[in-house]
Amino acid sequence: MEHEPDFLGSLQSGSILVLARADPFIYSHLMHEYRIEGGYPIQGTIRASGNKNAALPCIAAALLTDEPVILRNIPDIEDVQVMLGVYESLGGAVQAIAANEYRMSLGNIKTSAIPEGYARKIRASILFAGPLLARTGKAVLPPPGGDIIGRRRLDTHFLALTELGASVTSNGTFIFSAPTLHGADIFLDEASVTATENALMAAVLAKGETTLTNAASEPHVQDLCRMLVSMGARIQGIGSNILTIQGVKKLSGCAFTIGTDFMEVGSFIGLAAVTQGELTIQGPLPGDLRPAKIAFGKLGIIWEHEGTTVHVPKKQALAVNCDLGGMIPKIDDAPWPGFPPDLTSIITVVATQVTGTVLVHEKMFESRMFFVDKLIAMGARIVLCDPHRAVISGPTTLSGSELHSPDVRAGMAMVIAAMCAQGKSIIRNVYQIERGYENLVSRLSSLGGRIHSDP
Repeated sequence: MEHEPDFLGSLQSGSILVLARADPFIYSHLMHEYRIEGGYPIQGTIRASGNKNAALPCIAAALLTDEPVILRNIPDIEDVQVMLGVYESLGGAVQAIAANEYRMSLGNIKTSAIPEGYARKIRASILFAGPLLARTGKAVLPPPGGDIIGRRRLDTHFLALTELGASVTSNGTFIFSAPTLHGADIFLDEASVTATENALMAAVLAKGETTLTNAASEPHVQDLCRMLVSMGARIQGIGSNILTIQGVKKLSGCAFTIGTDFMEVGSFIGLAAVTQGELTIQGPLPGDLRPAKIAFGKLGIIWEHEGTTVHVPKKQALAVNCDLGGMIPKIDDAPWPGFPPDLTSIITVVATQVTGTVLVHEKMFESRMFFVDKLIAMGARIVLCDPHRAVISGPTTLSGSELHSPDVRAGMAMVIAAMCAQGKSIIRNVYQIERGYENLVSRLSSLGGRIHSDP
């Protein structure tokens, strides 16, 4: 415990040093849980947080310039703090200049090695490989951690970076080396979001032209592209699956605002529907929610979108809309513009409260559906057909339970289940939830949710 006073002092002083950077013993000592009393509809107005999946690559992209970068609308979550910690460990300076706004500067990179303690906390640590290669010609990266939701291969990162001229060796740690990066015609073997982002960040400073085919095109990838363009990068095809990058010699600083988190918005829409509440969400962009609107519509859930405001009406019908011929509908995830895989856990819980039967098919991660055993224990009628498919029949009355959050999205799904259940629930390992949801307890409490956090 000899380190604890300094750690707690750093938190109280407002430093960006937080739980995610702590000694593992102290981290486990400070773990806490949620206590939720279900059966209360949420009601009111909430503002959507910045997109976590955009903030993380944009923090890594700040490495690409020796000039200051200002990032706005950055969510106050654990994963962001870990990424800022990596940036500082490489020699960067980070200053919180306003709520959800940071000034970042790094003149000379002092090391090309990502500390193991940071890498194992977050999968997004691999996003520093491309910028480090572009700036220093070398990147040393321990295997990245993150959610345990199935195999999350790194091969596509290696494919893209080697096509750009890097060599990769491994002795338990990945060592990337590239004295010179050059443009290339690259076909990604899967539309990986982080591999696309890594390739983009390496290519913008490579010599010549790079074409990325089968590139990911999610809104957070588009955000990264727009940030890079504001720094002086030359990128065409933003929003499509084919990106063309003309390498430049140098990038400048910028001030950039991250888009809103449509995963969070989808979570709150689902929560409002199953608690029979009424919710207004400020900030979402209509285009970001189109795939979710189709999927939620299959469960009879509607919302109104005016400008950048979403209104979820109260006491919705919550009934499955069958396919033609009365067939059971299917909700399946896919790369953008398909239904986002991060909302699969959320919509599975929502389906337990809907009249009818639906098949949820999680195509992309073979362990993401394993949390449904907790829902079954709460009273849900779910048949887990295999690691990827679950048949849900509803509605069922869920009973409060003791739960353990396995990952960010399944953890939020458990919060939703607890808030529509009868009785009291305890959710442990909520660090996983707070990696992706900003100030969740206080925000849900402000909407009438009976939720509080215990150490």
